[in-house]
Amino acid sequence: MRLLGVDPGSQKTGVGIIDVQGSRLQHVYHTVIRCGSGNFDRRLHMLFSRLSDIIGEFRPESAAIEDVFVARNAASALKLGQARGALVAACCAGGLRVAPYSPTRIKQAVVGFGRAEKQQVQHMVRMLLHPPEPLAEDAADALAVAICHAHHSPMQNTQGTQP
Repeated sequence: MRLLGVDPGSQKTGVGIIDVQGSRLQHVYHTVIRCGSGNFDRRLHMLFSRLSDIIGEFRPESAAIEDVFVARNAASALKLGQARGALVAACCAGGLRVAPYSPTRIKQAVVGFGRAEKQQVQHMVRMLLHPPEPLAEDAADALAVAICHAHHSPMQNTQGTQP
């Protein structure tokens, strides 16, 4: 099964794709969609368009995205939520079911500790997937989302519930 992981951001969004065969995980692709700080509407369109292109090229069977966390700055949280919405819409337009995961759950699945540091997550992603270098932080986070989905989606599918 091919899984897409997305780490949303309004200026930089990480995208990672892995193949899963039983308990074996294999790196397929990773990138960072860089939108800069220009016109916000154009950034949302860029996120939707570029993720749609990636979905069309790699044809994942399922997608997972990190949940928006509550930030101190309400305006930033709102922009992040809108960016996440554009990314979810791109997945849905590509025919994918999207599973949300909290940052704590992602870290727990990858590192074994829900309050792990970013460096620990990056290290475990490298150990599990052996991606080609370099691996930007946002791309590592997206691959971690995909790994989390690989660990949780089979159990949920057998229970017949949505993640």
